[in-house]
Amino acid sequence: MTLLDRLGAAPRWAVLLTVALAARAITFGNPILHVDEEFYFVTAHAMLDGALPYVEIWDRKPIGLFLLYLPAALFGYPLGIWAYQAMALVAAVATSVLIGRLADRAGWSRGALFAGVAYLLWLNLFEGQGGQAPVFYNLPMVLAATLIAPGGPEDARRRFRRGLLAMLLVGIAIQLKYSAVFEGFFFGLWLLWREWRITRTALYTMLRGAAWAAVALLPTVAALGYYWLIGHTEAFVFANFTSIALRNRDPAIELLGNLAEILLIGSPLIAMCVLAWRCRGGDPAARPVQQWLFAWALAALLGLLAFGSWFNHYALPLLVPGCACAAGFVAAHRSGMKVALPLLVLLFLGGQALLIAKRAGRGTPAEFTALADAVGSGPGCLHVYSGNTMLYVATGRCARSAWRFPSHLGRTRERGAIGVSQSAELERILAERPAMVVVRNAYRGERPEQRARTLAAMNDGYRLRAVRPLGDQQVAVFARSEAR
Repeated sequence: MTLLDRLGAAPRWAVLLTVALAARAITFGNPILHVDEEFYFVTAHAMLDGALPYVEIWDRKPIGLFLLYLPAALFGYPLGIWAYQAMALVAAVATSVLIGRLADRAGWSRGALFAGVAYLLWLNLFEGQGGQAPVFYNLPMVLAATLIAPGGPEDARRRFRRGLLAMLLVGIAIQLKYSAVFEGFFFGLWLLWREWRITRTALYTMLRGAAWAAVALLPTVAALGYYWLIGHTEAFVFANFTSIALRNRDPAIELLGNLAEILLIGSPLIAMCVLAWRCRGGDPAARPVQQWLFAWALAALLGLLAFGSWFNHYALPLLVPGCACAAGFVAAHRSGMKVALPLLVLLFLGGQALLIAKRAGRGTPAEFTALADAVGSGPGCLHVYSGNTMLYVATGRCARSAWRFPSHLGRTRERGAIGVSQSAELERILAERPAMVVVRNAYRGERPEQRARTLAAMNDGYRLRAVRPLGDQQVAVFARSEAR
């Protein structure tokens, strides 16, 4: 009996919770795990102060993601950081438990614990160590999968109701990140195909399909309807849909490098899925579930490839069906159990090494606290030209612009895609003379003229208050001469 078999005798959720705590321990309480989740928290915190997303604080993420962060933002800073990371921990563990259950239904029970643990450990390798959007939206998607996977109820009413609930969960996931739509399409097409196969009635199938599609769209339509009622339809549509198409693409070599990195990190998972496909079989009743999981994994992979700007965390949705399929390798392949434990150990150690490296490169909580202290919490607004948006919350200072995510005003990729002129908005902010301005080192993709404009303004009525290290960066804090 292997160690995984012995662990399988314990409650699965307890093993997975223990693994998640160990894998994420180094991240707890760190306010600067990733720039994305920093901004989600900042936006939710601004909403508590009355700011309206897309109007008074701008981004192109769906409103559901910011609403998700609201409970954590209620705790303020720094307790809210612990709160959102606890929420992410619960979501990750719950997702891993459901991945194991899908593996059970596919006849791969011996590999089910491996699948759940592998999911938790691979999160760290794909920027899922904190509260990235897919860490949260993977949960409603895997819940939807458990409702509609083959082997469910054959009764027409129960099929319909389960389909409605599943597509509502898809709709919620879409309001956490729009990329969930790719997997949502797969789920919807599967429901239609299954209904047609059972009923052979086109009209009946189309009517049910229309109901399922309507439910999937409901959360997004509700958000749009709210903005219509308050007179900001145009702002909502531009931020959520139009601006995405206007964003400039990164250089092809950079995009291909990002994709190559994803494929390299995910190569063991891809290999296990391929081998699991080759040795699929076993219980004939489980084969439809197996085939369905492979189809879902393929849909998630196609969604990743279609997205186009391949950052590491874009691969997080692929982990759910991928790890479920990998359970088939562990359960059915002759070398599965021999490979499983060493691979998990390597994933754990590799994830910890990567988290330590990121902590060193992005900065420690102590370094961030020193930087926030240098900015101070006195009167006057703050403008983070480049650096950490969490400074707005940590210092309690107001902002001069709706465009608070630094890349929106400073990065070439965002030129012409944010609804205002980057140059004009930066000039307006600087003309209002914020009390404090924060500038980090130049970065790849930055518009040099925007940096030059900011630094030139610092020579007129500003003084350099401090330069603080933050990981491998040096962050300059400028104070208006009369500001304290």
